[in-house]
Amino acid sequence: MTSLDKQLYVLRGKPSGQIEVYDIDSYRLQRYLNVPGCHDVYDMVACGHNRCIYVSATSHIHRVPLDAGVITKWPVNDESSNFLSLTVTHNVLVTCREVRKIKEFTTDGQLLREIVPPQDVCSPLHTVQLSNGELIVCHGDRDDPLHRVCLIGSDGQVVKSYGGPPGSGHQRMKVPAHVVVDRNDFVFVADLNNLRVLLLSPTLTYVREVRIHDKQLEWHPYKLSLDVQRRRLYVAVNEWKDGKFTAGRVVVVNV
Repeated sequence: MTSLDKQLYVLRGKPSGQIEVYDIDSYRLQRYLNVPGCHDVYDMVACGHNRCIYVSATSHIHRVPLDAGVITKWPVNDESSNFLSLTVTHNVLVTCREVRKIKEFTTDGQLLREIVPPQDVCSPLHTVQLSNGELIVCHGDRDDPLHRVCLIGSDGQVVKSYGGPPGSGHQRMKVPAHVVVDRNDFVFVADLNNLRVLLLSPTLTYVREVRIHDKQLEWHPYKLSLDVQRRRLYVAVNEWKDGKFTAGRVVVVNV
């Protein structure tokens, strides 16, 4: 799920390589974008600068032009459930959970750098870049001892963090799965197994829980997308039954 200009783009289910395109105000389905050969998709992000959508599959990143052009792809060279974001210079950050790497690519797939976070940043799930160039990484899978959101400095070390052992309450999370930042570097966190979205300050202190229709989420928040111009937060939520996600929808929150 991602947004750009007047459109919202939604991927439905891992087996599909089809992107649904909705009007961002009426939420009416307008068309489909097909990505041939793209299976087991995990994430996508839209880039207004390069006028394209990047889609991550098991081992490749697909670049889908929004204007006239040819769909291309490049290998990540680490098979993983890779989550994506954009840097302040419009490059692509790919978080490779299983191998504990963060890779930065240009829009044509040139690898610029690899970042290996500290050892206690176990199972990195998603990475975003702040306006000053530093990185925010959320980490902590179901069996990991720490579930945190970390600020990674230029030396690759943890400068600050929020969270700790998995739990609930204001200082704990259970699988912080996805993060986005606003123009002022405030951090929104999808706290997957606590069924909530948290707002943290730029210094990673607790601000509040993001309320949705004055109640807690009923399904698991899996991914986030922030429209800073319209001040809308899009939350992809999934219903969990019998050990798997069985349904999904997008919740829209004014922030």
